[in-house]
Amino acid sequence: MSETGYGDFEFERRFYVEDLPDLVLDDPTPTLIVQNYYLAQDGYAIRVRAQASGVRLLLNGTEDINAILEEYAEHFDFCAITVKGPMNSGTRYEAERELDITMGLNLLQRGDHRIIKNRYALWLDTDGWVIDVFGGENSPLVIAEVERGSPVTDLTIPTFCVSEVTEDRRFSNETLSRATFGQWVEEYSVELETLGPTFVETLGTNTYTPRDDKPMS
Repeated sequence: MSETGYGDFEFERRFYVEDLPDLVLDDPTPTLIVQNYYLAQDGYAIRVRAQASGVRLLLNGTEDINAILEEYAEHFDFCAITVKGPMNSGTRYEAERELDITMGLNLLQRGDHRIIKNRYALWLDTDGWVIDVFGGENSPLVIAEVERGSPVTDLTIPTFCVSEVTEDRRFSNETLSRATFGQWVEEYSVELETLGPTFVETLGTNTYTPRDDKPMS
């Protein structure tokens, strides 16, 4: 949720990643995230998310999410329910309210549309990026995301970002909770090879020169 004068709006751009940069794994404080979508339709979503700071799992697509929720229950340190609206040029309505962790974990155990991922963070130039490495039926999907307190314009895009998916609803987490990446990864690979990468060109000037990067503190 934005903490600027823009109120309950978030500003982000998202990118498909094929090869996870080694530097990402240097993040000393990755976050394990489990989230469930109780509504996902036409870009609108209601989500419950739990986060466990400092927990890194080797996600390979065979995860038992309920078993992980039970095993790491004491490690989860944040839980929230969030209402989201459709994405429009990198801007999206988002209102969030923190939940009691026990209540949140109970809700997550009872939902059917769940996502599990490890989140890593790093600095690129003056922007903070997060890299989500998905598990379960969304493995081996990797998404890079940059968020600001105002529209993300004039962005330096790192070389590990293969193609922009900001406006591609297939890559939204709520869609992935129902139509998992494993169901259409081959189709997307053919699409990417045939059409090539795309990037949003209406948000200022994109530059692609790699910059020195370092883990976020």
